[in-house]
Amino acid sequence: MVVLGIDIGGNQIRAGMVNEEGAILASRTIQTPADLDTFLPSLQDAIGWLVEGTAFPTGVGVGCKGTINPDTTCIESLRGPLHFLEGLRLVDIVGLPLEVPVFADNDARVALAGEVVWGAARGLENVLMLTLGNGVGGAALVNGRLLRGHAGLAGHIGHLTVDPQGAVCSCGNRGCLETVFSARAIESDAWAAVHRGCDSVLTQLFREQPQLASCRTIFQAAREGDAVAMAIVSLAIYKLGAALAGLLHIFDPEIVILGGNVADAGADLLIPLQEEVWSRSRGLLGRDVPIVEQQVADRSGIIGAASLAMAPRA
Repeated sequence: MVVLGIDIGGNQIRAGMVNEEGAILASRTIQTPADLDTFLPSLQDAIGWLVEGTAFPTGVGVGCKGTINPDTTCIESLRGPLHFLEGLRLVDIVGLPLEVPVFADNDARVALAGEVVWGAARGLENVLMLTLGNGVGGAALVNGRLLRGHAGLAGHIGHLTVDPQGAVCSCGNRGCLETVFSARAIESDAWAAVHRGCDSVLTQLFREQPQLASCRTIFQAAREGDAVAMAIVSLAIYKLGAALAGLLHIFDPEIVILGGNVADAGADLLIPLQEEVWSRSRGLLGRDVPIVEQQVADRSGIIGAASLAMAPRA
């Protein structure tokens, strides 16, 4: 059994053939076209190349940002550079014969679907996943099914209000979780410290090599004992931990999975986050819910997307 996984991103589209073991047999990456007239033929050419070089897929899974109707594969809302796809059905965009089923969902739920089929959520019924990157995405598996909600918006954990008087978020709300814990939030705090002239290795580094002004660099500086970086990281984890503890009381999951680029910090994030969450939640839950890194280490999104076709009604 071979399925086609497609990840549609604002900068790149990645597609690949995936087997039952979750291995990518062949893949193709193209730059995301800027308009529909070039988008459709570019995607379909990439799919044709994969089909000719491997095998005809038994199903297709597609991950895409925005609000996706999984029953129709319609992109109901999509902001940003891919706005021209809004209102279209992904089953039509893929362009394969009608007998090939196409399944689609947003990128965070796709990441969790991959963990359900091949990763840390395999065999579990209740799971919470956070994707930590420039923003904060999320998804929940509840009693064995991906939670979608009335309008398909369930799982937007990054827009949980953690500070009612906090910074304005891109969504228009104030004090969302991703305004205090996300790559952009952490980088913003570091730039503010540099602008104030704080005594930190970040000050000289960011001014002389601004390309290194990343969340990864800040975590590394904190690991090496820089006081400013340590304070920034510690406060961000403290706030994420408080929010996550509240989510545990709502969802009562068997496990929490962390994905996204910020989760690459590994133990520097995981250990203090576990301590913060467990200290806040064990009183009511009576247990320490495991918080782990994602096991499907596929940054392309292809494997997660393919999992929708492997277990389409998860």
